[in-house]
Amino acid sequence: MCIDNRGYEVSLELRKLYEVLSDDDAEKHGKIRVIDESGEDYLYPATAFTCVSSPENVIQCFISAHTLHIR
Repeated sequence: MCIDNRGYEVSLELRKLYEVLSDDDAEKHGKIRVIDESGEDYLYPATAFTCVSSPENVIQCFISAHTLHIR
């Protein structure tokens, strides 16, 4: 979830959940790879996000709802 979008107001919305892609090299530099509002993946400071854990069925419901929304 985005907790700080300063400097990235166009690309990131506060309190919005974003998909994170694994990128070990980025993590070494304090960054994470996120699919942002453009629909593309970019590197952002890891401090701009917090991890939100949910049961698998909740995650699947969220993904399904998001997929229906963008169609």
